[in-house]
This record gives sequence, C-alpha cells and structure tokens, in this order.
Amino acid sequence: MSQLNAQPLTVQVAVLREAGAPLQIESATLGAPAPTEVRVRVVATGVCHTDMVVRDQLFPTPLPIVLGHEGAGVVEAVGSAVTTVAPGDHVVMTYMSCGLCSPCETGHPAHCSHMHPLNFGGGRIDGSTSSCSCADEHPIHDHFFGQSSFSTHAMANERNVVKVPKEAPLELLGPLGCGIQTGAGSVLNALRVEAGSSFVAFGAGAVGLAAIMAARVAGATTIIAVDVTPSRLELALELGATHIINSREEDAVQRVHAITDGGANYSLECSGRAEVLRQAIDSISILGTCGIVGATKMGTEVSFNINDVMIPGKRIMGIVQGDVVAKAFIPKLVDLYLQGRFPFDKLCKFYPFDEINQAMADSENGVTIKPILRMPSSTTA
Repeated sequence: MSQLNAQPLTVQVAVLREAGAPLQIESATLGAPAPTEVRVRVVATGVCHTDMVVRDQLFPTPLPIVLGHEGAGVVEAVGSAVTTVAPGDHVVMTYMSCGLCSPCETGHPAHCSHMHPLNFGGGRIDGSTSSCSCADEHPIHDHFFGQSSFSTHAMANERNVVKVPKEAPLELLGPLGCGIQTGAGSVLNALRVEAGSSFVAFGAGAVGLAAIMAARVAGATTIIAVDVTPSRLELALELGATHIINSREEDAVQRVHAITDGGANYSLECSGRAEVLRQAIDSISILGTCGIVGATKMGTEVSFNINDVMIPGKRIMGIVQGDVVAKAFIPKLVDLYLQGRFPFDKLCKFYPFDEINQAMADSENGVTIKPILRMPSSTTA
C-alpha cells in the first residue's frame, strides 16, 4: 500500500439519515484502503437525478448512507493490489462492477450481474463499510456506486476509477462518470446512432442534452429535443438539436413523425416517466430503436400496443450507463471536450459542498441542469 495518507482520516460527508430528509454535513472517519481500493481526495462531484431518487428511497438503500456518484479527484492512497493508478493521479469515479460475471467478461460491465449490491448495497460486497460517524462511532453506509462521493474523500475501487489527463479541468469532469456518460454512451455505444439518421431525446436534462451533443458528434442530421422547459429547449438548439418540441404545447409524437416523415430512427427516453416512454416508443419509425435510460420508481410499468411494436419491427432497449466500458469511454469524452466538440460545461453550475441541499432543489426545480459541488480547499495539485 502507498504510504501517502494511507492511515484512517477524518472527512466531511453529507449523510442521508431518513428517507426524503435533507442531507446533513457531518464528520466521519474513513478507513485505510483494502487491497483493491483507491482513496481519492474529492475535488468536485456532480449531483445526479439518481441521488434524489435514492434520497427519497424510490430506489431503496440501507440508511444512514453517503450518496454521490459523479466524483472527480486526486488519488491519495492505494491498496496493495492496485497497479493502474498511483497517488497524484487525476481520476473520475464511475459505477462499480464485479469484473467476473458474464456481462463483465463480454464487455458489458454496466449490466453486471452484481450491479445492485455493488452500487446500491451500502457497502462492499461482503457488507463491510469504510466509514463510521465521529459522533457515535456507528458505521455509515457508503460505497454508493462504489464511491459515495458526497464527501471530501471517497473510497473507490481500482475497477471504477478512470485516469484522466492533468490538462483537463478536473473539477468539471465528475459528471462524466454517470449522467453525461449515460446520455452520450447511449447514443454512441448502445444505440450506435448512424450518420445521416434521425434521433429524438425525450427530456432535455443532463442526460438528454448529453445525448443531443453525442448525436451531433455521430453525424445525425435530424436531432430533436422534447421537453417542457423553454430554456432547456433553447440550450438544446445551441448544443446541436435541429428541432425542438415543447410537449406542453404540441403533440410530441405527431410532431416527430411530421419532422422525420414517418418516425425517428432512434429515440431515447430520459425522463423516467412511463407516459413519456410510451411517446418515445410511438415516435420511432419502422425498424426504429427506442432506448430507455430514465430512472424511475421500482415497479413502474408501461403499456403499449403489441402489434404497433411487432409489425413495424420496433426495438426497445434498456440501457444502463450507456452500456460503456468507462475506462475506455470517459477518456474519449474528455478528448471530445478538449476538442470543443462536446461542450458539456454549458450544462453545469458550481455550488459549495455545504449548499448540497440547495443544489438538489435547483436540479429538481429545473433551475440548474447539472449541479457540481466543489469541495472545501478543492485544489487539483
């Protein structure tokens, strides 16, 4: 193990103690890394829709827990078995996977057989945690998405840290680990949107707008954004959309069919609303594909006309994290950003760590598309 800051240390964490309650900034003790673990000093972390879904326990996790899963920072200490990163490296933290199951071994780690316990289980796969409260020494559940980055320091794993170039703006990069990766990966990797094709994103939040930017990178010639917020639709035009639809003012399905002369080749449902998923399915063409990425309450169901899907040969695809191998995909997104071809910074607004509940509220109310929390003394050296 690296001897650089390898001992347990006191950190500041944002803890969820009750379903739906505001997060509380508390002191906690973070242990030393296990053999495959990487301790990261968090520079900044994105706030994702999934954090709010879990805060409200629509996706249940053990409580109390430290959430946060779009962290970026500097490696401070590594376990004895870690070989791919070292202290001082800049990293983005992403989802966790086991590396041993069939999906992982065949290049689909985002669909890992152990996805739920590794990302929502509230600890390591053996049930242990890295954190305990300084107030009462009781354990705090962590390892959310293999990181729990609503903390000044996070305990990640070698599998879910992605080394990034030091010339890239580290405090901006955290959202590449989930929301931005999900939208862009769904377009470029899962759906494989083709040049000259038509694409529609239902929902112009961080995921949908990342998908819009990726569709432009892919060379789609008709790119449609559907939302109910005029400012987000205007931003979609700036980021690459050729058409926008305010679904409060017009029928989105009819409008998509009119724009594309029969339906889009690809659609992506980003809102997590069952009625919108039905629209996304109805909006695609013969042999079109609808991707589903919107997180919603467990047990949510949607109905559709079987013949309207079967006869035209429509495809419906569930997608997690863009179905990407993050260690390969995130550096590509960083490169596209540095080239000026993927300006995801236009979605982001920074908040101090202690304004985490305001950042969440602003995200839910549509004030901010992608909040990013800056940690205290968040230097990148």
